[in-house]
Amino acid sequence: MARTGEWAVRLYLFEEDGTTKARMVLDTGTTSLTGHGRAQCQPEDVDVPEIGDELAAGRAMSDLAAQLKRTAYDDLEAVRASSRTPRTQPTEPAG
Repeated sequence: MARTGEWAVRLYLFEEDGTTKARMVLDTGTTSLTGHGRAQCQPEDVDVPEIGDELAAGRAMSDLAAQLKRTAYDDLEAVRASSRTPRTQPTEPAG
């Protein structure tokens, strides 16, 4: 069975006082997950905002990926558990 789908991912970047923060939101249509990442510019570093964006976004992606895998493993375990649940047959009335 062929199947296609599309999930939306939005990345939000914020910079304040030498810290770049990223928030990445995945919307599957039925589930929404949010990953977070940060990057701190050290005093000895050259201030290149794009590098902070890349690091913070990459960390948000890693966080989001970990959450997505956890969700998948939890869902898989729930499906497996429900398939192991014994199904009872209706009993025939005595008589």
